Amino acid sequence: MKLDLYRKHRAEYVAPRSPTIVAVGPARYLAIAGRGSPDQPAFGAAIAALYGFAFTIKMASKFAGRDYAVAKLEGLWWGGTPGKLIIDSPPGTWRWKLMIRIPTFVNAAALARARRMLRERGKGPAIAQVKLETLREGRCVQMLHVGPYDREHHSIAQMEAFAAASRLRFHGRHHEIYLSDPRRVAAAKLRTILRHPVRPR
Repeated sequence: MKLDLYRKHRAEYVAPRSPTIVAVGPARYLAIAGRGSPDQPAFGAAIAALYGFAFTIKMASKFAGRDYAVAKLEGLWWGGTPGKLIIDSPPGTWRWKLMIRIPTFVNAAALARARRMLRERGKGPAIAQVKLETLREGRCVQMLHVGPYDREHHSIAQMEAFAAASRLRFHGRHHEIYLSDPRRVAAAKLRTILRHPVRPR
């Protein structure tokens, strides 16, 4: 049967409309990092490179007898102006890491084979920046945000208040899991899981 990482790790992807605490285990990702506004060409090139690897590796794995569903795009966001939310800071100060979760059996050799194939197909220079990484977030506050990405203030405020009431505080990087494709879904209906690691106050 085709491996579905969301089904396998169902408890990590709960998406209530109000904040909750989730325990997130170590997760393996294809990842590419950059900085600046998502409106810049580098961001689009990073997404294209990431999906190029994701589908190339998935098809090779399928032909080898280990099929799985390609996961959703995710992003870590940090930087910005100290004391402000990222979305309230100038886009030029933003830093980001785009990620697609993959099965743990995907290894460095699979990544290298995919990189060779993509180079042979004439893909852009961003393919040189895609890496394999393991993310260890542990305990997190999480909720579903519905609406535009630049209207996350209220959702993040709810998450911070919930963490404070639970004697926790944010640490690490803001994490978003994009359930909707903004090319096909109206901004008002975009669904995004917001996640932030927490630790005791």
